[in-house]
Amino acid sequence: MNGTLSSLLYLVSSVCFILALRGLSSPESARRGNLLGIFGMILAIGTTVAGPDMVSLPLIAVAVLLGGAIGTAIAQRIQMTALPQLIAAFHSLVGAAAVLVAAAAFLHPAALGILGEHGIHTASLVEMAIGTAIGAITFTGSVVAFAKLQGLVTGSPLVFRGQHMINAALAVACVAIGIWFVATQSDAAFWLLVASSLALGLLLIVPIGGADMPVVVSMLNSYSGWAASGIGFTLHNNLLIITGALVGSSGAILSYIMCKAMNRSIFNVIFGGFASESGAIGGAPREQRPVKIGNAEDAAFIMQNASSVIIVPGYGMAVAQAQHVLREMADQLKEAGVNVRYAIHPVAGRMPGHMNVLLAEANVPYDEVVELEEINRDFAVTDVVYVIGANDITNPAARSDPKSPIFGMPVLDVEKAKTVLFVKRSLASGYAGIDNELFYRDNTMMLLGDAKKVTEELLKAL
Repeated sequence: MNGTLSSLLYLVSSVCFILALRGLSSPESARRGNLLGIFGMILAIGTTVAGPDMVSLPLIAVAVLLGGAIGTAIAQRIQMTALPQLIAAFHSLVGAAAVLVAAAAFLHPAALGILGEHGIHTASLVEMAIGTAIGAITFTGSVVAFAKLQGLVTGSPLVFRGQHMINAALAVACVAIGIWFVATQSDAAFWLLVASSLALGLLLIVPIGGADMPVVVSMLNSYSGWAASGIGFTLHNNLLIITGALVGSSGAILSYIMCKAMNRSIFNVIFGGFASESGAIGGAPREQRPVKIGNAEDAAFIMQNASSVIIVPGYGMAVAQAQHVLREMADQLKEAGVNVRYAIHPVAGRMPGHMNVLLAEANVPYDEVVELEEINRDFAVTDVVYVIGANDITNPAARSDPKSPIFGMPVLDVEKAKTVLFVKRSLASGYAGIDNELFYRDNTMMLLGDAKKVTEELLKAL
């Protein structure tokens, strides 16, 4: 395949990736966007493999088959609730690939055409250093995010004295070592750059609390894109440069949107200062206060006499896989003439859009799913709010308690509704590790138990 044809096919692949991102901006076009992305990737891989400089085709074929088999097995077995940690794991692979490609280019520069009379070209060394640093940070940061989301380590922030100073020193060290590497092409400088960047990625993510992980996953997505783009320069692969830039920029934009939605600073995310230093994850409420406990029959009676119901889904719904029975309950209410809508908080779940995906899986109509900014004003004129498995995103302390770790974060104003039916396993704190003031409000009725089981009982009662 000649260079002109390869460039043309790479251009077509790039257009497919851009259209795929455009399609993912709406649930109605997301399936088409995914198909375009798949087609673009198949075309990109095929064009690369068919290139005139390609060697070791049998090994490449084995790698493609092995990777495809693993990916297929994961896709068939993965639960929707585990998607956030799966994405974090995939981000770590992108980071590791960037480091390994940079190492291969450094050890065998002639194979990539980056070797001059006096060693590796300076521009290639700069590209290599940047790709290596970002890739290593992405790798360890994504591994920590995966471990937190999977529950392998605690989701609470790990903070210690002098943490920010250590992070700053490591960042300066990475820059200094990178300059040393570019100036001397030293083996020691390269491996020191790898080690310091791995350490920096680890220390940037460990102080981030579980409730803030959706933004972290989004930011790591951006890092993985920039790492791929940097290595694309080293490999002289225009498509890899374009694709990495698309992923990096879209991830950065999404992270900014998420930070704005949570009233956080994006610079705190980048520099590892996003987490609060207070609060532990889980556990019982800090104080025992009277709460109103109800059952499915009580909730059904209240809903049957309502004219409007807003459903607020959260991670508990995802864990219980309650989205299908929830849609059945909503259909039952709509048949009885009740106006039913779903209120979505931008950080509900463990990744951006987590609740939208689950509701789409249950065939909930898109026009019934409303974002926070549009629906918050409607809670005051709503008869019943059904909170299923959500916690921190409904906590009034975000507005009233300056000492709260989530203070300043926009939350759904569910407490303004006439009645709040709150489905939760227990009165324990949410993922942010803080007590929810909503439990103790006069207009709140707690429905304690598994989200799916409670909703099934409520559906039968209806």
